[in-house]
Amino acid sequence: MDKKIIIAIDGPSASGKGTLGRNLAKKLGYDYMDTGALYRLIAKTMIDKGIDEKDTDKIIELATNIKNSFNISQLSNPELKTDTVGILTSKISVIPEVRNILTDIQSNFANHNTAKGAILDGRDIGTVICPHADIKLFITATTETRAARRTKELNEKNISASYEDVLKEMQERDKRDANRDISPMKPAHDAYIINTSYIDENEVMKKVLAVIGNKLSKI
Repeated sequence: MDKKIIIAIDGPSASGKGTLGRNLAKKLGYDYMDTGALYRLIAKTMIDKGIDEKDTDKIIELATNIKNSFNISQLSNPELKTDTVGILTSKISVIPEVRNILTDIQSNFANHNTAKGAILDGRDIGTVICPHADIKLFITATTETRAARRTKELNEKNISASYEDVLKEMQERDKRDANRDISPMKPAHDAYIINTSYIDENEVMKKVLAVIGNKLSKI
């Protein structure tokens, strides 16, 4: 099969979509992009440069500069994963011009990758970025489960974080992401939904591979 396959993975933070995306890309030999890291890259750069979250013009200029010099390796910085960056990310992600700029980066990656296919994970991949993706997955888990995972992840990286604070921030971010006017986080109508609250990543992988095998057999 010569057709390049696009797999869209959506879901809230700490649901397991990133782990799934990376593992799936390795197994299938596909290119992979954590699209949330694009927004985090802008937020982190804003913090580094002292750009105020209300200075929309400077944020748009920054996003444009990042687009013009973008390299996928920029998304591997572990400092992009801090909750401080995450909170700012959720706030700037509602800026239409920023979303348009980053949509161009994501679409280009999905449609012009050099591998057998592309896997993108985020919050609006299957609904906005790649609405015609061959396979759409929505990975979710309870807020409490996700907060516990994120707290453990941060503590293991020697980043001080309490479960209570992480849970509160996650609830606030989920509310913003789900209720924003532009590209709200929601499953695509044809997405396969997997709740990872009570299953490990190996079981998630088994379920997803079964879905992919079934879908690809029909393409």
